[in-house]
Amino acid sequence: MLVLAVATSFLLGSAYGRPSNRGLLPYLDVCHQIAGAISDASDVYFPGQLLYLKGVDHWMSSSDQNSACVVEPGIAEDVGVILGIVGSTQTPFAVRGGGHTGNAGYSSTEGVHISMFRFSEVTYDENAQTATIGTGLVWDDVYTALAPHNVNVVGGRVTGVGVAGFTLGGGFSWLTNQHGLTIDTLTSFELVKPDGEVATVTQSSDSDLFWAMKGGLNNYGIVTSFMLKTFPQGQVWGGLITYTANVLDDVANATAKFSAEVTDPKAAIITSANFLLAEPGVSQLLFYDGPTPPDGIFDDFLAIPHFTKDVSTRSFVSLVQAAPSNATAGQRGAFNTAPVQTLSAGVVKAMFNESLFWGSRLQFDTGSFISYDIEPFLPSHLSHNNSPSAWPPTRDVAYLPECLYFAWISPLHDDTFHDAMTQSVEQIQRVAIAEGQQGIDTAPPYTNYALFDVPVELIYGDSLPLMRSVKARVDPDNVMGLAGGIKI
Repeated sequence: MLVLAVATSFLLGSAYGRPSNRGLLPYLDVCHQIAGAISDASDVYFPGQLLYLKGVDHWMSSSDQNSACVVEPGIAEDVGVILGIVGSTQTPFAVRGGGHTGNAGYSSTEGVHISMFRFSEVTYDENAQTATIGTGLVWDDVYTALAPHNVNVVGGRVTGVGVAGFTLGGGFSWLTNQHGLTIDTLTSFELVKPDGEVATVTQSSDSDLFWAMKGGLNNYGIVTSFMLKTFPQGQVWGGLITYTANVLDDVANATAKFSAEVTDPKAAIITSANFLLAEPGVSQLLFYDGPTPPDGIFDDFLAIPHFTKDVSTRSFVSLVQAAPSNATAGQRGAFNTAPVQTLSAGVVKAMFNESLFWGSRLQFDTGSFISYDIEPFLPSHLSHNNSPSAWPPTRDVAYLPECLYFAWISPLHDDTFHDAMTQSVEQIQRVAIAEGQQGIDTAPPYTNYALFDVPVELIYGDSLPLMRSVKARVDPDNVMGLAGGIKI
């Protein structure tokens, strides 16, 4: 009776203090149809049940929606059953992996919410030097599972990031300078096609589909696992340093110098120019793929007076977890990206200036955290691909995926923050163009950072015709169009 009472309250729009939804009742029939068709390996949860709340939860509350039910499939065949039912009934649905997306509706829905938690395997094949990884995992789990084997994969750089969306969108990693994007290390997908077929997709089995899925997100079906190449992994060096407002110029100069001069592919940084609690500051992540970095690479950062410092020789997963991600968890938020060719001193300082400009203004619109992640990579970072990929549409120029992350409290200010992010990207790119950087205004944005209104033509460029041709073959009824995300 308690579950029924809470469910009724939910349908009337009052449960848990979340925004009310309309029109959920027809979707409940679909939920019950799914419950009667799936095997015992899977379950359906309804409002008022604890596992329902787990299923719909996201890192950013602005990405949450109340769905009619949560389905947790346990086997790929049940995923096929679910796709058949939502496709035949034209029911909107969502697929949630790690729940780290910044765009509302990308992995949430008012209809059937599919949460992939049960696809949580990590299987290492020593002979093939590959790992099969389930799409319900976050990268922390993957690194922990592979550590006893002294191997690693090309995955996320900070804690709590999901395997599925990250990989399908491309995947920039601490190991990208050495091995490329995550999609460059893929050897196969287990894909549940919209018609319910469970297929292993490889370069040899279906080269066009394999190509299209590398960067093509959720347009071709639901992926239940990836097979990735593994690489030897020992201890690494690095961690988090935080700096206060009085040394911002020193950190900006050190970042620009690192980007221009450091060519060691084992070295990487993320410099985050932040505005938090009405004060500017920097969160500085340092990484070296080895227990001790060569002299000189990070000296400029280490010489700057710091507020906190957690830098040491450590395990890979310890480094990934060095920067806590829960400071703004549960708040509203969004990502955006400003691709540039080089991180000159002018571009770096422009990003620092933007954090001050927007941070000081948006704090009055419930802005809680304004952050600009400055991410240098070597010009050769896109040269490691073992086969072509749909994204990026060109590898002739290795654009750098600079990231904006804004967090705020009130949904009344959603448009204010989205507009600010768009204006800020335009300003950063104006600075780059004024310095002579070519093609910035038509550079393909990194899919996993792109704001929801970035044109799909800009993201995929010349890849779109073939992507659409593959889509028409694999999903002729556009079943995946019933789910959110970047649609081709």
